[in-house]
Amino acid sequence: MAGGPHIPVLINAILRGCAPITGTWLDGTFGAGGYTRALLDAGADRVIAVDRDPLAFDMAASWAGDYGDRIVMQQGVFSKLDEYAQDLDGVVLDLGVSSMQLDLAERGFSFMRDGPLDMRMSQDGPSAADLVNTADEAVLANILFHYGEERASRRIAKAIVRERNVAPITTTLRLAKIVESCLPRSKPNQSHPATRSFQALRIAVNDEYGELYQGLMAAERALKSGGQLAVVTFHSVEDRMVKRFLTARTGSQANANRYAPETETEAAQFNQKTRKAIAADADEVDANPRARSAKLRIATRTDAPSGRIDAKSIGMPHTAGVFE
Repeated sequence: MAGGPHIPVLINAILRGCAPITGTWLDGTFGAGGYTRALLDAGADRVIAVDRDPLAFDMAASWAGDYGDRIVMQQGVFSKLDEYAQDLDGVVLDLGVSSMQLDLAERGFSFMRDGPLDMRMSQDGPSAADLVNTADEAVLANILFHYGEERASRRIAKAIVRERNVAPITTTLRLAKIVESCLPRSKPNQSHPATRSFQALRIAVNDEYGELYQGLMAAERALKSGGQLAVVTFHSVEDRMVKRFLTARTGSQANANRYAPETETEAAQFNQKTRKAIAADADEVDANPRARSAKLRIATRTDAPSGRIDAKSIGMPHTAGVFE
């Protein structure tokens, strides 16, 4: 993901799919503020802007005042969004890493810039360096495989443990070089060899899959009947979790097997706008390469009571031993 001004991915598709944009919305991943501004400009009366990173609100100070009390800043995690507001007309979640975090070397998200191996979105709690230097080899391998879909996970975990025994791994470029040493040299136009490993560690450090699981249920509790849920994902595990959650909540799984006993169908909590995820068109990808892997799913809340769903049933990976 390149630097430069933040362009909200699939924002036009969200505005079209959720039109008319009215009432109170919650932007659970405020970041550089692109979605919040677009929602307000499209007609939202108010947007509750949530981010775990305090830097996000500092950076918005130059323009947020233009919207007056139509923006409500809330530092926190979107997994608790129903504690911040109820009866919402819409919730939007962009699960990509903010460009402002990638662009700051001192935040430790990027393998392209040397900096401390940090990766904490909230700037508190255990860091990626803590994880890399203390986790068992088997735990590291499982994180790389399940969170990053890295096929060379065991080889990379073994190399990390070997190198940390020589000296603690504390910088992004040192870790990137360790990962690179375990993989074939990348070809032109291929992603950097460390991409999947850095993704996996970032997800583990910030409990991103747990946040998503809890956040989807929180959105179900917070949306009013007719409220819109729009989620933008950037890799297959996240999209699979959102897809399975919405499939389960629209009643699409009821009596899928014609040989199974008849079961009472639970009232659907959502109606999906489209069965397939919405992808960026060629023009948007040309203007914003970050949109290439993005998928958008939109659903409308019904008046059925909210409930709970098991994390395993929506495909949430779990790796025991992470910061335990």
